[in-house]
Amino acid sequence: MHPLRIKRIHAPPAPSDGCRILVDRLWPRGISRERARLHEWLKDAAPSHALRTQFHARPEEWPDFLVAYGAELAEPPGEAAVRHLLALLGEGPVTLLFAARDEVRNNAEALRLYLENRRGRG
Repeated sequence: MHPLRIKRIHAPPAPSDGCRILVDRLWPRGISRERARLHEWLKDAAPSHALRTQFHARPEEWPDFLVAYGAELAEPPGEAAVRHLLALLGEGPVTLLFAARDEVRNNAEALRLYLENRRGRG
């Protein structure tokens, strides 16, 4: 199994990142496409605008966000994005990039947890 990591997009790229995927719906401020060194910008893997806004207003409701985001990922187009990410993980390391300042509770961490759960189920 190849590693799945998360990383702030503001951190410098590293060879160990493997495939670098931005999983935010909005392009991060202050980052050029050259500096980002993305393989892909996968907007469909990001939470909906409504869910993102709700989470930013109430970050203490992290468990509720995980459940709601998981429900979005189980439906199109999120489900196709999840299948795509799992296929990429079959080929090599993947780093999910995010712009949020909170490095513990953010959509990339929620997506990582969701993908690890899906990977564990085979």
